[in-house]
Amino acid sequence: MNMAQRRMPIRFGTAAVYSLLLAYFVVTVFPMVWLCYTSVKPSAEVFLEPFALPVDPAWSNYAGAWEAGRLGGGLFNSVAVTLVSVGLTVFLGAMAGYALSRFIFPGARAVLFFFIGGLMVPLQLAVVPLFFELRAMELLNSRVGLVLVYVATGLPFAVFIMTGFFRSLPAELHESALLDGAGQWGAFRYVMLPLAKPGLITVAIFTFLGVWHEYFLAFMFLSGEGSRSVRTLPLGLAELTIASQYRTDWGAAFAGIVMVMLPTLVVYVLLQRHLREGVTVGAVKG
Repeated sequence: MNMAQRRMPIRFGTAAVYSLLLAYFVVTVFPMVWLCYTSVKPSAEVFLEPFALPVDPAWSNYAGAWEAGRLGGGLFNSVAVTLVSVGLTVFLGAMAGYALSRFIFPGARAVLFFFIGGLMVPLQLAVVPLFFELRAMELLNSRVGLVLVYVATGLPFAVFIMTGFFRSLPAELHESALLDGAGQWGAFRYVMLPLAKPGLITVAIFTFLGVWHEYFLAFMFLSGEGSRSVRTLPLGLAELTIASQYRTDWGAAFAGIVMVMLPTLVVYVLLQRHLREGVTVGAVKG
């Protein structure tokens, strides 16, 4: 067998891999491209020529979606709820992960398994007790109650990731900080926390994605009387699709989806390198 024959399988395998990657790219990107140009189509054109480019772009769809779905108030509520939920989840998850990875105390392993077990509980099973708990605390139909629910549901993942990440950091750095008189809080704040930046960003991104697009819990806890002023973007988007009773303005609906999706794409594009680093380090060394 000559050299050319030896290289044939390698070249064929490389071509097959690139072909699969290209096909995956097309399957992943085309729906987003289709969504973008469909958002500027009139409703009739969406059904008559669903895959064709718009003949006369209807940019008014975005203004109609903004007004009909009350997306202005929804945007404010989503930003407020998401920022507070992400901040609390990252901070509390980092503190818990630091304690479980660096402190030796009875029941530490049980506490970690308790948090991990939270990843296995379907949200649907917790809705009823959460509803009665929030009602007893008079936090139904409020941003505060929704933030508490999001933080509680996001902490298991945050603790799992941050515990593995802090364990991957050299123990000598923690010990040196303590010997220098930094104390546990100083060692955590000025030494360990900056080194855990990729893990923190990973938790923040996943929490942001989960909270920003979350609909089920928001619908369950923000659907009572007087809750219209605190509803988030997904609820506004759902209201947009049924704003005209039996007639849906599909052009405006697609425009609303684009407006809700855009922040997610921006965050992912800006932080994808940190996300990749965080997931890789946590998987290899956690």
